[in-house]
Amino acid sequence: MAVSLRARALKLLARREHSRAELARKLAPHAADPEELESLLDLLERCGWLSEARVVEQVVHSRRSRFGLRRIERELAQKGVSLEAIAAALPELRAGELAAARTVWRKKFGRQPRSMAERARQARFLQGRGFAPDVVYKVIKGVDEQ
Repeated sequence: MAVSLRARALKLLARREHSRAELARKLAPHAADPEELESLLDLLERCGWLSEARVVEQVVHSRRSRFGLRRIERELAQKGVSLEAIAAALPELRAGELAAARTVWRKKFGRQPRSMAERARQARFLQGRGFAPDVVYKVIKGVDEQ
């Protein structure tokens, strides 16, 4: 029994939020023609089942506790989220950047580095998680510690 394109789309959207580009990529092999796929995506957006704002909200919420602004921004871009939607999420991400970095740092290390090698290791870890260099510096130095 062949599953309709709409049923496939709804099944994917029931699992998690998808950006338009992600959903198009996943459904493209099953679409008879590109126009059918585009009209389905338009319909899903009009019905409110496909929402870029919810994708951004979901990614930010799920990644904020472990990753920095740069990593989340890159992930949103890879998902095909528009630059405008990413830009709208940045102020909220920036506001919590230092607190998130401190939380990640405390969980992994919990103490100030005792040597330059340890400091470099901690900095690389935080930068790998997508935190900006100035935030990493403040966390490792203990600047503005509450």
